[in-house]
Amino acid sequence: MSVATQAVDELGVRRLEADEKHTGEGDGTLREWWSDTLVFAWRNVEHIRQIPEKLLDVTLQPLMFVMLFAYVFGGAIAVRGGSYREYIVAGILMQSLAFGLTGPATAIATDLTEGVIDRFRSLPAARSAYVAGHYVAELAGMALSIIVLLGAGWLVGWRTHTDLLHLATAAVLLLAFASAMIWIGTWIGLLVRSPDAVMGVGFVVVFPLTFLSTAFVPINSLPKFLQWIASWNPISVMVGAMRELFGNPVAPITQHTWPLEHLVPAAFLYCIAILALTVPASLRRYRARTSD
Repeated sequence: MSVATQAVDELGVRRLEADEKHTGEGDGTLREWWSDTLVFAWRNVEHIRQIPEKLLDVTLQPLMFVMLFAYVFGGAIAVRGGSYREYIVAGILMQSLAFGLTGPATAIATDLTEGVIDRFRSLPAARSAYVAGHYVAELAGMALSIIVLLGAGWLVGWRTHTDLLHLATAAVLLLAFASAMIWIGTWIGLLVRSPDAVMGVGFVVVFPLTFLSTAFVPINSLPKFLQWIASWNPISVMVGAMRELFGNPVAPITQHTWPLEHLVPAAFLYCIAILALTVPASLRRYRARTSD
């Protein structure tokens, strides 16, 4: 039985159970929507069970990057106020989450081109439950990537030097940034005409942002005009905020911009701005792509 067929069957069963148990309370619709959302989320998880290679980008790839930068470049780059291994973990963390947008984009584009979403539309389920379930499953995958990457960083010598409040704030910020990347990926997946186009679009968007930032080297080594771009780059701000919250070495400020001088508030504002733009845009595009 295919994953799509399983989802169709389970949605039918859950809706029957909901109809039987419905007693007229005002939150019945919300309960049904959440139940449908979980079905769609579990469908994405089932894809991983059938194709375990899908976990490579959230498990093996972060581990590989940590080892590569720690042992290959770690001895060649000096960081003021600490070790390069502590400096680099936040950069790889943000890079992995940023490139993570290709996963949801590819999944959405594949479902659209294969007609799976058209089949789901025939079910008695809220149309938005598909997108919400997709988000829940992708967020779980990114959370796994964060755990693997931080574990790898711990093995090579990365440590935190702040209190529990700062670490909790870092966790919230990581999930906020992961959410922003998922919704960017969802929007891209709804825009492109085929899954093959996703990697090209994602590479063009993410590659310059991650390398034209403080993720891997301090920006004082860049030409003057690139320093200004890197200073306003959301990746630079996110990386700097994570280093500050972890108590790791922070890149020196060469261009005094508001985001770099207020790293944590600016990082949250960037995430809020991205979500405020991409969530409505994704939902509008989804309605347009699935309308009759």
